[in-house]
Amino acid sequence: MSLTQRILLAMVFGLILGAVLQWADLPQEHFLSLYFLDGLIDSGGKIFVTLLKMMVVPLVFVSLICGAASLGATGSVGRLGGKTIGLYLLTTAMAVSMALCMALVINPGLDATEDSNDKSQYTAYEGKQAPSVKDTLIGIFPSNPVKAMAEGKMLQVIIFALLMGLALSQAGEAGVRIVSFFNDLNSVFMKMITMVIMLTPYGVFCLMVKLGATVGLEEIGKVFVYFITVTLALLFHACIVYPSLLKTLAGLSPRLFLPKMKEPLLVALSTASSGATLPVTLRTVQNKLGVNNNVASFAVPLGATINMDGTAIMQGVATVFIAQYFGYDLGLAAYLTVILTATLASIGTAAVPGVGLITLTLVLDQVGLPVEGIGLIIGVDRLLDMLRTAVNITGDATVATVVAKSEGQLDLDVYHDSEAGSAIDGMSERAV
Repeated sequence: MSLTQRILLAMVFGLILGAVLQWADLPQEHFLSLYFLDGLIDSGGKIFVTLLKMMVVPLVFVSLICGAASLGATGSVGRLGGKTIGLYLLTTAMAVSMALCMALVINPGLDATEDSNDKSQYTAYEGKQAPSVKDTLIGIFPSNPVKAMAEGKMLQVIIFALLMGLALSQAGEAGVRIVSFFNDLNSVFMKMITMVIMLTPYGVFCLMVKLGATVGLEEIGKVFVYFITVTLALLFHACIVYPSLLKTLAGLSPRLFLPKMKEPLLVALSTASSGATLPVTLRTVQNKLGVNNNVASFAVPLGATINMDGTAIMQGVATVFIAQYFGYDLGLAAYLTVILTATLASIGTAAVPGVGLITLTLVLDQVGLPVEGIGLIIGVDRLLDMLRTAVNITGDATVATVVAKSEGQLDLDVYHDSEAGSAIDGMSERAV
């Protein structure tokens, strides 16, 4: 079986086993709960995610230095950066606008209001304080690059790697020698990623067992219409908006794009982390979509850090849901504020843990809605987070492909080859 087929099987069997364990309702001190679910399964899932995260900082740092050094020699860094950031902001604005429109048509909050008139139970939620624009801007630049790498502050790592790559491109023979070393190191890291990816079916199985055993189906029932609205909006954005951008801006066939994204999508659904999925996304964008490393090494890590289309969709629907639930009537100006705030917040709070709830807190504050309303949707947020992550990494790959095509950095033969990257997978499986 192919790697994708094995991952799918692992997801299905993991969810089934997890659901069986939840149905059995075993006590916490039971052997299966203590040693199997909370021991072996939980450890296996966390080790897999940790191995993926282990590769993120060194891969982004080395790959981005190689790309920036190459782009620095041609003087195209500024143009590439402008296109990439501009497209990320555009897709985020489109995402939150579409989500607001869909939510206003479906009215998810009106259905939830019928289930409970006691809203005091949700006042316990306290939103985290969002950082100021000034603090966010200052925080992008690293005072200690080594500390930034150790703490996984990706925007700071990206800035330092860009500056170092540009410096190497201007350093003559010394720069050429060092860039050659980083190119070799980048090849080694890509091989390491391939080795880790071979463990994906086992890691996904553990993650899905844990999810199936802990997800509360009764929580979905309480906010079912909200859950369905967010899901529909996410699917629309991933299956309609992104393919349309590929076709209109780059003239590429979406039918070839989405099937090649199977592996990173499955990893994104399992881990619910764009950062953890980044090595798989980067590998797919380069080897299967044909995006040159110069573009991929810049656009994909940047997207994993600041591209929050899935989160913006959740914020749009959640804003309408909370407003309707608490009986607030938002006008056109308030909805425009939501669009602007959610779009800018996708960059403004990118380096802060818990970015989804922090930015939602910021959005609700801007339009005068009660922050405690977030407590309504926390119960189903883990499942929606999986879908949001899948949408985010699809957006990263879409923007990288569109920018690469506009810069003449896309290998069309690789893009149009449905088997591209398969030979690499086969060799890696045999090697492992």
